[in-house]
Amino acid sequence: MDLYNIVNNNLVAMDSESFKLEKDIQNLIESNTDEVFGLQFVSSEFALGDFRLDTLCFDEENSSFVIIEYKRGSSYSVIDQGYSYLSLMLNNKSDFILEYNEKRSVSLKRTDVNWQGSRIIFVSPSFNTYQKNSVNFKDVPFELWEIRKFGGGLVALDNHKPTSKESIQNISPTDSMIGTVSKEVKVYKDEDVLAKTGDTIIELWRELKEKLFALDNVDFVAQSSYIKFTKNNKGVCYFNFRKDKIKGEIIRGNVNADGSKSKNFFVIDDPKNICREYNFTYKSGVEGHRYLFDINETSDLDYLEMLIRQKYKAL
Repeated sequence: MDLYNIVNNNLVAMDSESFKLEKDIQNLIESNTDEVFGLQFVSSEFALGDFRLDTLCFDEENSSFVIIEYKRGSSYSVIDQGYSYLSLMLNNKSDFILEYNEKRSVSLKRTDVNWQGSRIIFVSPSFNTYQKNSVNFKDVPFELWEIRKFGGGLVALDNHKPTSKESIQNISPTDSMIGTVSKEVKVYKDEDVLAKTGDTIIELWRELKEKLFALDNVDFVAQSSYIKFTKNNKGVCYFNFRKDKIKGEIIRGNVNADGSKSKNFFVIDDPKNICREYNFTYKSGVEGHRYLFDINETSDLDYLEMLIRQKYKAL
């Protein structure tokens, strides 16, 4: 991603600055895991056996562990390292639970963790073509994020998304490390979540998704039972699907144990009163707040889009 300054109506490219050390990238991301990725920071340099994981995080909304690795060079295999780390996690679940409980002072159990949602995030100033192509499968549980630094304290992050519809399992033996990990870690797509939904609701979803995709810097992330709508990697809304309707949750924000509210805690303007409030408590003790809604008619789309846009603009 390139950045430009406007000078007399001309675009002047901003010079990027190098990160001197891999540790500089790590320190920056670890101080902002929630802001950048919506993740809880757990620990730095988590050592297990012969491995040392750069950053261990927890995705509280998906109840899954996320490993972040930082690279400055390009002489390494994303596939080999990524699947090695996931295999390490799945074979040492108790150690990851213990690390979380000690660092977060929370009693998390193995059954509380969604191991299917485990993933690896690689952060680097650049990835070469081979590295990008190696993860260009629809079901690889890795994310490649390029990070660049510019003058004036500006930082840009760009996520390289896979474009292939091919499955990595089609080219990997079932008894290989990739095959073994793939049996337990799953990357979901829209069609997985919509499998038991009626045709009318699927068409309604496509219309709503098209409307929301018109907004800037948004994405849709499928999980086992819902699709998450995000802005700059931050959650805006969740969509659950039934045979005859879409059940949604607009995120208000969280309330911490001390009563303090999360940044941009949201209050909706809902003249038709189609939303109802819902609160719950995470394992960490943080209280999550949502606005719930149901939709099954095309005539409701414009009003629902207006409600969701309110949360979008609040972020």
